[in-house]
Amino acid sequence: MSVVIIGAGQAAAQLVTSLRQGGFGGAIHMIGDEAYAPYQRPPLSKKFLSERPAPETLYFRPEALWREQGVVLDFGIPAAAIDRAARSVTLADGRAVPYETLVLATGTRARDLAVPGAQLPGVFSLRKIDDVRRLRAPLDDARRVVIVGGGYIGLEVAAVVRAEGREVTVLEAEERVMKRVTSPVISTFMQDFHRRRGVDVRLGARLAAVEGQVRVAQVRLADGAVLSADVVLMAVGARPNDDLAAAAGLATQDGVVVDEHGRTADPAISAAGDCTRFPSRRYGRALRLECVQNAIDQAKAVAAAILGKPQRYDPVPWFWSDQYELKLQMAGLSDGYGDALTVGDVTQARFSVEYRKDGRLIAVDAVNDGRAYMGGRRRIAQETDMVVQSSP
Repeated sequence: MSVVIIGAGQAAAQLVTSLRQGGFGGAIHMIGDEAYAPYQRPPLSKKFLSERPAPETLYFRPEALWREQGVVLDFGIPAAAIDRAARSVTLADGRAVPYETLVLATGTRARDLAVPGAQLPGVFSLRKIDDVRRLRAPLDDARRVVIVGGGYIGLEVAAVVRAEGREVTVLEAEERVMKRVTSPVISTFMQDFHRRRGVDVRLGARLAAVEGQVRVAQVRLADGAVLSADVVLMAVGARPNDDLAAAAGLATQDGVVVDEHGRTADPAISAAGDCTRFPSRRYGRALRLECVQNAIDQAKAVAAAILGKPQRYDPVPWFWSDQYELKLQMAGLSDGYGDALTVGDVTQARFSVEYRKDGRLIAVDAVNDGRAYMGGRRRIAQETDMVVQSSP
């Protein structure tokens, strides 16, 4: 059997590792649109941005080791189309790559914000190594930085840039930062912490335009306010790279639709990682997760299915974010919670928030409290496993 993987990120790397560890001896072909071997993405908005190391420091393993595992590598050459009838992938350079089993591990890309001036020089997004490399030199010359979006990436970059002594403004369109992923307690703590460090956090602030003659000079908000800017970072979320799947006639719904084993409706095609939407009995709905945990564990599930040992994938997801000296660790999914309990001392920046729904613990957010986070993960698994086991 031959396995072709479109994508060369965390999920693709784990898939190869799990297949080989599971005794798979067939051909593996990995196709990536970036000119780099599989690498860690979380440091891009943190240490990689601030410390400027070589790209190879992010690699999971040197490129030569993938080849030693018998993996054919095509990096820097995007896949252009999937021919399901012929079981073939067409690359951007015109080559056709046949497959017996195809796995889509295409990840996500930065979400665009359709405002005038968004294409001006000096406006950036941050999802890849080359994004950071393009941003770093202009950032070195910048005094005033505007970050559009108060999610993980926006706040992590704000922490790095403010630590370098630059003026930073974060524009968040919602009434609080990180609204999509956490509760008002955590949001208030994080935005207040940034403000104490000198970041101008503006809530309910909607970007109307980016303005400048030859490069960005200022941003204009919907309420008419104008802010000077030397660099603008668009950090308004990500969208799944499910275009290839959709063009091939596979079901997509803000992600490639897969079952609990990572399989699409086409028995020859599976998918893993940030690009997928999968059913969760634990949370009673279909999920699309953007995190390291999902990329690793779903890739393991896909590998197990390929090896003929299918395992149901229904995780307790986990996430983390480093901002200044804060480590925010999150287990489970808190949206839809009924009750929230704060444990510890918020004023000392060491506390956790527990979220319950129908009496069960569904999520824990912990700030500088690794014990609460680890204990929360275990308890969430125990209490929500009852739901999984009772589901048909």
